Amino acid sequence: MTKNPVASVLIGGGVRSGKSDFAQKMAENLPGRRAYLATAEALDAEMEKRIAQHQAARGANWHKTIEEPLELNAALQATGSEFDIILVDCLTLWLSNLMGRGDSDARILSTVDQLAAAVNRIPATIILVTNEVGLGLVPEHPVSRRFRDLSGFANQRLAAACQEVYFTVWGLPQKLK
Repeated sequence: MTKNPVASVLIGGGVRSGKSDFAQKMAENLPGRRAYLATAEALDAEMEKRIAQHQAARGANWHKTIEEPLELNAALQATGSEFDIILVDCLTLWLSNLMGRGDSDARILSTVDQLAAAVNRIPATIILVTNEVGLGLVPEHPVSRRFRDLSGFANQRLAAACQEVYFTVWGLPQKLK
């Protein structure tokens, strides 16, 4: 195992801001064995196509892809000593999956707190990708407002826990921490 100098990174930004590309390049520039932890599920043809495109873009530089839409903490704990770098894409979809399962706000935020506590204890470099969903208008629907609020609270907690934090705009990553 290779010990990288940074244990945890949070990369955020809007949709199509370049955050996933930046995260992937960051992971590929670090030495060691890489795993990609995907939170998406191929529930329709369009999502199947998106997942296939992401897989093709990763190429042979990745040793394993782990698909885990709900039990992210358990997946990280199970694989954290097997890999040097684990890229998690994306936390926003993971939160959506937890909401869809029917988890309460308290349970979701407790799960986020567990992730925040674990990112610097796992022996791999953990790179987390998340969306910033709070820069637009206040959503009309209560479920959308709940999602926006939970995303903001989750991102705050993870930004506080991670050693490095980046915000990506128009393909330009800005280091915040």
